[in-house]
Amino acid sequence: MQLPLLGGEGPGAPVRGGADLPGIRVGTCGFSYRDWVGVLYPVGTKAKEMLELYARSFSAVEIDSTYYRVPAPATFASMAERTPPGFRFSVKLPGAATHLPADVTALPPEIKDFRAALKPLVASGKFLCGLAQFPNSFKPSAEAERRLRALRKALPEMPLVAEFRHRDWQAHATLELLAELGIGWCNVDMPHFSKLLRESADATSALAYVRFHGRNYKQWWRPETPDLRYDYTYSAEELEPWVDRVADLRAAGGVRETLAFFNNHRRGQAVRNAEMFRAMLEARLLDRGAAPQRRDESTSRLP
Repeated sequence: MQLPLLGGEGPGAPVRGGADLPGIRVGTCGFSYRDWVGVLYPVGTKAKEMLELYARSFSAVEIDSTYYRVPAPATFASMAERTPPGFRFSVKLPGAATHLPADVTALPPEIKDFRAALKPLVASGKFLCGLAQFPNSFKPSAEAERRLRALRKALPEMPLVAEFRHRDWQAHATLELLAELGIGWCNVDMPHFSKLLRESADATSALAYVRFHGRNYKQWWRPETPDLRYDYTYSAEELEPWVDRVADLRAAGGVRETLAFFNNHRRGQAVRNAEMFRAMLEARLLDRGAAPQRRDESTSRLP
């Protein structure tokens, strides 16, 4: 089923611009998908035109392609030039630095390349943070802590956010460690398997971060079809609890900005859910005139 183009009656209609709420940015993980033509992009859109069109609807994007290959600085310079002044980028660290055996603390040369590639984004003021996504096999240990410390040492001034997949990381000790290192905690929505992270509203740095992966239980553990893992559409009922969590994060002490990115990219589902979620946030925080309130039982902000 093809979803309708945002803001119009069908393919070819103009893309509606979107404004985020103060202190909150909602976007998607990636923007260059062919199956978004007819959903976010008008029919006939070329790949080189997608970023400019994306930036008409969202104020931030998470770049995930850097997990596979670190581009030349010119690539990010071009991205900075093709987006409006208020647009921002979160960029995933290379997998060569995050998907290593836990006892390997020496970081690969890709880290230096990554840092160099980001210079144009930093210079333009459009860089938000680096996202370090670790695999499910990466569990808390003395070696894992040394890896995190080595990563912070290699990128001493870079805003960083860590996404863990194994639930053993979901502990107060982890939040304390990340706060000490100045690394943000990534809250996630994903299938409710016992070893995966449960929903949370925690922040350990000035950036509060949320990623929505979808809840495709059947495809999650099937490595032969990795893209199908993210083939999922959230309902309003599933997103409703996250409205309160994001409002809590926005209100948490020390949080400067809250980021929410949708990774259920198949067939443009991330686009529709991001738009839906932003509208729900607007209704919660603006239309009802409700000031965001922190609920101590669900929101952590460590000093």
